[in-house]
Amino acid sequence: MTHRPSLPDAKLFQYINLKLAALGCPTCEAGDTSQFEEMSAMLAHQREINRLLAKYLCPADHRIQRFLSDFLQETALARLPTRTFVLDQLGLARALSLPPVRDSFTSEIINSYRVRQGVLHNPKSDRRTTEGIFHIAEGGLPVPEDKVSVPKRVASRLLQLAFAPPSELLRLPFTSAQPKQAECFVSLLLRPIVSPEVPGFSSEKSMEIRFLAPGSLVCNLDFVERIFGNAGDPFLPENDAALDAEHWTGHTGCVILAPHLTKVTKQELGLPHRDLATERQRRDGMCWSDERDLYNGGVAFKLTCRDGTGVIVTLIADNYFGYCKKEVKTQISYSANLFGLCEEEHAGGALVFPRHDLGEEFTPDPRPGQSDCQYERMTSLYGALMDLRPEGYSIDKQFPDILYVPENARFDLHNQVVRWLHDGTESTIKLLPKQTYLRPTGYKIEMIKPPGGRAWRLVGTAAEGTLCHKPSTVSGGGKSEISKPITDSIIQGPVFVSDFKRDFDCVEELINRRYEGRFRDGRKTPGSRPILSPERSLGSVIKLLTPAPDLYSDEYSNWLESVPQYQRELVFVVKRFYTPEWGEKWREHFSVDFINGVPGHELKCDNRRLVTNYMRVGYDQDGAWRTF
Repeated sequence: MTHRPSLPDAKLFQYINLKLAALGCPTCEAGDTSQFEEMSAMLAHQREINRLLAKYLCPADHRIQRFLSDFLQETALARLPTRTFVLDQLGLARALSLPPVRDSFTSEIINSYRVRQGVLHNPKSDRRTTEGIFHIAEGGLPVPEDKVSVPKRVASRLLQLAFAPPSELLRLPFTSAQPKQAECFVSLLLRPIVSPEVPGFSSEKSMEIRFLAPGSLVCNLDFVERIFGNAGDPFLPENDAALDAEHWTGHTGCVILAPHLTKVTKQELGLPHRDLATERQRRDGMCWSDERDLYNGGVAFKLTCRDGTGVIVTLIADNYFGYCKKEVKTQISYSANLFGLCEEEHAGGALVFPRHDLGEEFTPDPRPGQSDCQYERMTSLYGALMDLRPEGYSIDKQFPDILYVPENARFDLHNQVVRWLHDGTESTIKLLPKQTYLRPTGYKIEMIKPPGGRAWRLVGTAAEGTLCHKPSTVSGGGKSEISKPITDSIIQGPVFVSDFKRDFDCVEELINRRYEGRFRDGRKTPGSRPILSPERSLGSVIKLLTPAPDLYSDEYSNWLESVPQYQRELVFVVKRFYTPEWGEKWREHFSVDFINGVPGHELKCDNRRLVTNYMRVGYDQDGAWRTF
C-alpha cells in the first residue's frame, strides 16, 4: 500500500488564495475559486486601501526603517518593502513552499519535496565555513579586527539591491505550476526569548525580529518558524512589542535574505580602486582591480548594521538554512548584551563510548572482582527479551544480530570461535562479522575490518559512556567539535624502519632494560614488570616510554628523551603483536624485504606487511601533509 504525502488543508489553501488576491497577486488555479467572484468587490476595496496606505509600515518595520534612516542618513536611503505576504500563522510558510498539485519544487537554489513526514528542503548551500562571511557596516558599534569593515554607502547600496531582487526570486513556489505566478516578498515576525521568567523576581523578556525574503525562499522562513515559533500578524496591536513593555527588551532585529547579491560587482557598489583604497580596505577586499571583480569574491556573506540604540539589521546573501538560525541566536546575544543581567547561551555535546582494539584474542580478566556480573543474573532480569539457548548463550528476540554470552567467554579471531565453559563442558559458537557479542557487564565485542586494508580485529566497546557536555556557550563555541570523530584526520600507512638490524638492536635493549627506580623520590615504586609480560598492557608500555617529568626522575627523563621517538614506537609494535608462544625469539617474527640486495625499510611481521595509523595535522609550506 502506498501513502501519498498529505496536501495542505482546504481551509488553509483558501486562506492563502484570499491573501494573494488581497495583495493583487495571481491565486492558485487548483481547486474551487468561485468564492473569489462573490468577494470581488471586497477584494477590490482591500486593494485600494493597500494602495492608499502604500507607505504604511507595521510598528516593527517602522522601528527598523527609522533606524536605517538615522544610520544611513548620509547615503541613499534603502526602504523596506511595504507589500509582503505576511506569514501570520504557523504552517503558512510550509504550505507556500510547494505547489498544491505537485509534490516537488525545483529552482537554481532550492529543491523541495513533499514527504509523508511533511516537507524536505534541500538548499543549494550547505556549508560549514565562516571564513570571509561576517561583514559589518561602519558607523555603528566598533568593527572587530577579524571582521570585514564595510563603508556606509556600500552597505546602503547593498540594502537597496536586496529589496530589488530578480523576478524569478520573487516567485512563490505555491503558484509555480501555472503560467501566471505570484511574485512578492514574504515576511515573518518572531519573538524569541532573551531572558526567561524568574518567578517573583522578573518577567519573561523577548525581542522582536522581522524576517524578509523573496517568495522563492519561503522555505527558509518555514525552517525558522519551526524553531522559534510564529508571533502572528505584525500589524495587529496585540502583537506590537512596544505595547507590551513588561515583556519586551526594547530591541528590534531584522533579517533580509538576498542570495542574488553574490553577483554584484564591487565597482557597482561604489568601492574604490585598489590604488585609492586604504590599507584595511585592501586587506578586507573592499576595493577592486578589475571592473568585473565581484563583491566578496562572489561567495556568500552576511552584512550587519547595528549600533547602541537597540536595532540590528542583517542582510544574508545566501539561502543556507544554518545562517538564518544562527543569525537569530546572534541577535538574541545582541539584545542580551544591551539589556543586561542575562546572557545568550545554549548547551551541546556528545555521549562518547570508549572503544578498544583487542587484537586477535580476548580473554576475560580472571582476577576476583573483575567479573561480578554473571550470565545467570542477566538472564533472570532480562530473559523475557532473549531466546535462551541450551549451550549457555542467548539471542536477542528483536535484534537477532545481538548475542549474549557468558562472562567467561573467550574470543579467538584466528579460529573465528567463541568458547566458554557451561556445566563443566566447553561450548562454542562461530565468531562472525556483523554480529555483536554482549557480555553480562554490557561490554560489546565485534569483529571489524579496519580501513586501509588492515587485517580483521576484535573491537570492544565500553557499556558506560562519558558525557562531553558544554553547558554554557554561544554559536561557534565548539559544541559540534567535541562530537566529531577524529577518524577524518587519520590515514593508514606501512610501518617503516631506518636500519632494520640497528633499530631492532635498540628495541631489544629497551625491551630487556629494567625500569626500577624511575619514579621521583617519595612516590610509590611498583615492581618492574617486563615489557613483554602478559601482566603489562600495551597502554602501560606506552606510559612507561612517554616522558612525564612530574612522575619520573630527571635521570630517567633525560635518558628517555635521548631515545628516538620512532624506536619507542617500534617497541609498541612489538608489544602489539607479541604472543607468549614466541618466548625470547620474538625477533625472528619481524623482517624486511631485500631490494637489489639491500635491506628495505617496510617492516613485516610473520612475512605480513604491517599497517599503522597516522594522524594528519595540517600542511607544510609546500602543501604536503604533516603526519604523526
